[in-house]
Amino acid sequence: MARNIPSLSHRNSARLRPVEPRFAPLFCFALLTLSCALASFAFACATPFAAFAVIAAATLPLPSALLVTAAAWLVNQAIGFGFLHYPVDASTIAWGFVIGAAALAATAVAVAVLRATERSGTVAVLAAALIGAYAAYELVLFSATPFLGGAEDFTVAIVGRLGLLCVAWAIGLVAACEIARLFNSILGRQAVS
Repeated sequence: MARNIPSLSHRNSARLRPVEPRFAPLFCFALLTLSCALASFAFACATPFAAFAVIAAATLPLPSALLVTAAAWLVNQAIGFGFLHYPVDASTIAWGFVIGAAALAATAVAVAVLRATERSGTVAVLAAALIGAYAAYELVLFSATPFLGGAEDFTVAIVGRLGLLCVAWAIGLVAACEIARLFNSILGRQAVS
């Protein structure tokens, strides 16, 4: 069995507890929109939405996770069209909406995996959620290729590289959540003393 991360709870579907539950939506929103902005500038079309979906799903209930994921997608689109000068044409706009739908599907799948694996070890659960989220994300994107083109971009090398990018981002985001949890724990102990 995988080692459990201390901030995780088996009582509900949320597994990461970087901050108090009342601040979780704001924390997740700030973390993912900042991460999305960094990823959008660094990787443009390779924003790791599956990793974002897992963090949102592991931190928030489904409705809030979907809203936070949608906000991250909006940041990505604003950066793409506003700063990276994506072409404003029907195909690019359509792909933008497909990416948004794929990100939301990835979030829903991540929530479902987390709920289905409530009693498993945390690392294994987060890995399973990431695999499910990434598969859902890529399937939604691939399903649009008959209408929008781009099937040639779904090679094993490209999909594998993007998958590894999502793994790296997921590890970094989990680490950020754990650092925030530890920081809040230290502040809480200092406030009590």
